[in-house]
Amino acid sequence: MKPLLRWLLWVVLAGLALQLFFLGRIALMAVVDPQSTAFMRSEAWRIAHASMTGDAKWRWSVRWRDYDQLGTPIKRAVMASEDASFTRHGGVDWRAIEQAWKRNERRQAQAEQRAARQPGTATRPVRIMGGSTITQQLAKNLLLSGERHFLRKGQELVLTLMLEALLDKRRILEIYLNSVEWGEGVFGAEAASQRYFGKPAARLSSSEAARLAVMLPSPKFFETRRNSAYLARRTATIVANMRAVAIP
Repeated sequence: MKPLLRWLLWVVLAGLALQLFFLGRIALMAVVDPQSTAFMRSEAWRIAHASMTGDAKWRWSVRWRDYDQLGTPIKRAVMASEDASFTRHGGVDWRAIEQAWKRNERRQAQAEQRAARQPGTATRPVRIMGGSTITQQLAKNLLLSGERHFLRKGQELVLTLMLEALLDKRRILEIYLNSVEWGEGVFGAEAASQRYFGKPAARLSSSEAARLAVMLPSPKFFETRRNSAYLARRTATIVANMRAVAIP
């Protein structure tokens, strides 16, 4: 029994040490701009490996811009698309999560109805989409791996609360806009603006900023479908919603 208790104690201590490490990293981000995120490093390794094997060409673009250098349209557009209540919640928007569950339950029911009308068609489970706040997305990309399991989701919640406790909303949005993926090897609003529109992020129009914001859930998918009808429709919706967004 003693070896088991000793092992459990070491596991608890290791867990606490990891949380202190994360806490220190986030506290440092209050004054030091992060040079990369866990997701960016993972993508850099994947792209580098693909380029060495000849499966893809190396392409990498990351350009940090301070909060005031990013301009207002991209901030409003991203908030309108990803997290309109960003300035009002404490990191987790439980109401949005509940609504996302209800939406996906409806989608699952619709998929099952289609399968019933077409016997022999396999019904794929519907993944939960939406509900994650900007802070949650930042917590996931900043310090965690891409694995999906219960413990990682719990760690994401802890990191979200740490980010909200140690950084203000303005800083959280600044780091998010400079680190989020916008295509294959494209990270941050400045790099995305230069890649897709050939101009600085500060000079984006509302429609251009909205088009970039629409790409965020699936940037690699929309990178090759920039003229899709969905992208145009969703862009118009985001532009209309941007007026009601209060940026930090």
